[in-house]
Parts: sequence; structure tokens; C-alpha cells
Amino acid sequence: MKCPFCECENNRVLDTRVQKDGGIRRRRECLDCKSRFTTLEIILKCFPHVIKKDGRREPFDKDKLRRGLQLACMKRDVSLPTIEGIVDRICHKALEYQDNEMSYMQIGHWVMEELRRIDDVAYVRFASVYKTFKDIQEFVKTLESDVPPGPTV
Repeated sequence: MKCPFCECENNRVLDTRVQKDGGIRRRRECLDCKSRFTTLEIILKCFPHVIKKDGRREPFDKDKLRRGLQLACMKRDVSLPTIEGIVDRICHKALEYQDNEMSYMQIGHWVMEELRRIDDVAYVRFASVYKTFKDIQEFVKTLESDVPPGPTV
């Protein structure tokens, strides 16, 4: 680690703190010029690439996932912390994914599982964009087949 003031490589760590996001913040002192500076160490996470409907491959985009969830949950009683929790869980699943590439369908499936548990309208909104339907009957049939059976009376 070079000092940003004199570029000397001799320094010592004065303080180390773990950040909420998993990064490590270190306060350092240069042994030559006695200047102090802060560094931040982060873990680089390697998300798989996503294979889109048209065959293109693009990097997994956490912000795109968040925007899609926010659109599906717009004007619904779904809090931002709930959406962030969903984003975190799906990102965790993507990081654990064994391959370097994954289908958009896998991510969509995870999102639909999450939305089904929290809000039916958000689930239907997301499903209507995520899945490609020929007509309204196919849409209704698909949604009915995706709904888990309720309690019998």
C-alpha cells in the first residue's frame, strides 16, 4: 500500500473496522511522512453472466433487478427494506450458482417465488412482463397453474 502523499510503501495500520457491506476499513499512518490515510478493502464478488431471451449475454445487474422489483411493487404495500431483502437473497443465490452463465428464466423464477409470498398483485405484474403470453387465456392459465393449492374445506 503506497502512501497517497509521498508514495512510500512503509506504513502501519492504526485501526481496522469491518463495514456493514463486508468491506474492511483501515486507518493507516505512513512511516516516512507521518501522514494518515484511510483504505477500504472489499471482497470482489463474481456474479454469473445472464443469458437473455434473444441469446445475448450480459453481466448480472443488481440495480436492474432492484428496478424491476420496484416497478412490480409500485403503489403496493411493500417496503423498501422488503425489496432490498429480496434483492439480497436473489444476489446470494446468483453468487452460489455453479456456472459462469445463467438463464434469465432462473432469475425470473426466483423473483416470482419471492413476490408470490409477499404480494399477489406485484407477482402478477412481474409475471406479465417476465413471461411471454400469446393471449389473456394463456396468461390466466399460467397464473392458475403457478398458484399453490389453498386449504380444502
